[in-house]
Amino acid sequence: MGMNKLPVTKRAQILNMLCEGSSMRSISRVADVSINTVSKLLEDAGEFCAAFHDENVRGVKARRVQVDEIWSFVYAKQKNVADAKAAPDGAGDAWTWTALDADSKLVVSFFVGGRDGDCAKWFMDDVASRLATRVQLTSDGHKAYLEAVEGAFGCDVDYAQLVKIYGAAPESAKGRYSPAECTGIKKTPVEGNPDPKHISTSYVERANLTMRMSMRRFTRLTNAFSKKLENHVHMIAIYTVWYNWMRIHKTLRVAPAMAAGLTDKLMGWDDLIAAMDAAEQPKKRGPYKKRGDENSN
Repeated sequence: MGMNKLPVTKRAQILNMLCEGSSMRSISRVADVSINTVSKLLEDAGEFCAAFHDENVRGVKARRVQVDEIWSFVYAKQKNVADAKAAPDGAGDAWTWTALDADSKLVVSFFVGGRDGDCAKWFMDDVASRLATRVQLTSDGHKAYLEAVEGAFGCDVDYAQLVKIYGAAPESAKGRYSPAECTGIKKTPVEGNPDPKHISTSYVERANLTMRMSMRRFTRLTNAFSKKLENHVHMIAIYTVWYNWMRIHKTLRVAPAMAAGLTDKLMGWDDLIAAMDAAEQPKKRGPYKKRGDENSN
């Protein structure tokens, strides 16, 4: 049964369940399709959504941008990869870098990779390329940002780092997983003239918490993490498009892409699936399609 034969409502149901964090196995059971069908749709939609984001999230008129990295792991936590049987390429820690426009809550850029300088550079270059305006930028104190931001923006940015200071974990929590308590915050201006009252990463942290809650593949201490890095990346692309274009933000009462002025209508899964199908059409006409063909009908 080819993907195109799968009714739109069925594909919408599967994609929606993916974004709500259902596992592929439970989707295959509830939607009554094979696991291969789910995984093929994840792949096709992931590739489409990455391209859709790339093409449509451009010229963003933001004033304040917050960046953050979320840790997750693929196949096995990094320290266990050596022991993991047949660990695939790309196994180990995977960091998802996200940039959020603090006003519209739009995810401006996302990138999955390591947490090193090259990844920071790629990510910040991508962020800068999507912005139409000078922004105030806040990141955490990760050292790799310093050079990456300088490279991407030069002096055309008001940049500060917000460093959280953590106290010791409470006695009661010893032995089980619990984060240390944040006991203070240090705001360090790095470039330009950032307004101290907007040196904040709370919106991007909130959005990342939403992502973690709705995508079980981020839930740290569980076994629902991605077996394959590609699936993880596809899922984040689909999630980002859903979050930016289809999900109404509670306080804004519109989707982030609408708040950011990138569109004036709310998109639904059926719109996305129609666009996916349309994007597939030309491929079927074989190798004889010359450039400019589409204008001659």
